[in-house]
Amino acid sequence: MERERAFAKEIASLENVFNFLDEFFRLETIDNRDSLAIQLVTEELFTNLVKYNTTSTNPVVVGLERDGKVVNLELVDRDVDRFDPAGLPEVDVDAPMSQRQPGGLGLHLVRAIVDKITFEYAERVMRIHVVKKLETNHA
Repeated sequence: MERERAFAKEIASLENVFNFLDEFFRLETIDNRDSLAIQLVTEELFTNLVKYNTTSTNPVVVGLERDGKVVNLELVDRDVDRFDPAGLPEVDVDAPMSQRQPGGLGLHLVRAIVDKITFEYAERVMRIHVVKKLETNHA
């Protein structure tokens, strides 16, 4: 990843995560529409790592890279138990509220926003890699 930074594994770190993202967007001249999408995805994924990967207090590493009209985002969480979000069932957003199961809407939203998302788990390390094509014209 071109730029990366480690953040304490706590919800209070989100302000610092957003500052890191804003710095990247400014340096890479990424406009508000694209930056908001990437912020939303990062917030959802970071929050999920904090909430669900509770076996470790190691920092979460957030990495960003711009490759032309694509932004690659990676979150790395170390010393955690295996959990494969890709195996979760799709949320039936058309079902009546009374028939829906709790959870999964955040990941559903992430999948709708990004162009590609992969989850890798090896040797107690979870890597989430996201590809987001920039929608506006950038150099």
